[in-house]
Amino acid sequence: MTSGRLMGIARHDRPRGPMETLDHVAVTFSEGLHGDFRGAVRPGKRPRRQVSLIEAESWAAALAELGRPDDPVLPWWVRRANLLTQDIRLPREVGAVIAIGADLRIEVTTECDPCSRMEEIASGLKAVLTPDWRGGVLGRVIAEGDIAVGDEIRIFA
Repeated sequence: MTSGRLMGIARHDRPRGPMETLDHVAVTFSEGLHGDFRGAVRPGKRPRRQVSLIEAESWAAALAELGRPDDPVLPWWVRRANLLTQDIRLPREVGAVIAIGADLRIEVTTECDPCSRMEEIASGLKAVLTPDWRGGVLGRVIAEGDIAVGDEIRIFA
């Protein structure tokens, strides 16, 4: 099994709200990332989009294709993803499990398709995030845990 590292954590408390970066956070069944509005589970609903993850390598490739590598105006969290991974390829199949730190387990539910909001951030960003799940993955919490930047990430297919 290969492993990677958690390189960033971000959340936003409301739609279109500013992103807040964190060093650590609790991730639960009922909230997803504590304080992130997208993770909350509505009564009677099965969560699909509690946590979003993007690979640092995919973000870098998208910016390079856009002709804006190392652009300080485009840090990873403008993608509005919750977690930034490095040195591990996120699964491209529904049902795979991503383990972060000692306890957190996230089941992949779908690809995180880039939305029109990406065009508001930078012209062409939506298109360069579209191929090969470059926009990341979405998942639901199947085992709660506290996570921190630097934690190990493992994949269970």
